[in-house]
Amino acid sequence: MEPLLKITNIPLEYEMTIHHARLERSQSSPPLVEMSRQRGGLSVNSRPAKLLLDTYEARASLVPTTRRAISQNAQRGLQAAGEAAQSYAREASMMKWSKPGEGGAMLDQVLAQRTQLPTGEFQLGFIPSTGAEITYQPGSISMDYQMDRLMFNLKLNNGTVEYIPGSIEFVITQWPDVQIEYMGRPVYVPPSAAERFDGEAMDLTA
Repeated sequence: MEPLLKITNIPLEYEMTIHHARLERSQSSPPLVEMSRQRGGLSVNSRPAKLLLDTYEARASLVPTTRRAISQNAQRGLQAAGEAAQSYAREASMMKWSKPGEGGAMLDQVLAQRTQLPTGEFQLGFIPSTGAEITYQPGSISMDYQMDRLMFNLKLNNGTVEYIPGSIEFVITQWPDVQIEYMGRPVYVPPSAAERFDGEAMDLTA
């Protein structure tokens, strides 16, 4: 006897796609070169020679300045006052120790000393007493030469690197299912009616 039911199992069907991890690098721009030029040059610094003549002391020995003349006259005045004081002290001492009756002779001697012509060594001098002070500064020259400079600046754009992780993709193409089919034939009542039906449609209208 054949089975009346036919059971069919339809399994699950799917498609699996695996995406591996990868590194993606964006396209970098071309390198950029910047160039700049700095011009050099030649610089020359020169200083001429100088001859300095200082005639201040020479002119002062001829015609002293007001300040120097006052100072020189003051020194001469002090020297003359000192010499006069010494002379008066010496004459007073001579008059003091003179004996009675010798006053006239002693006074004549004092007057003779005052009117006596100066004696001694005389020094010959020339004016101006000093010459001009001469200072010489030699000239100088300095040269500075700088070569031209050419500078390069290279700019590289390496781009960016992006990491894309791996992934697994599932696509279900068929869901699981169970199909049940009845394999037997219909049971007619009465059984003799089975000969009249072959499975075609029946018209139930009278």
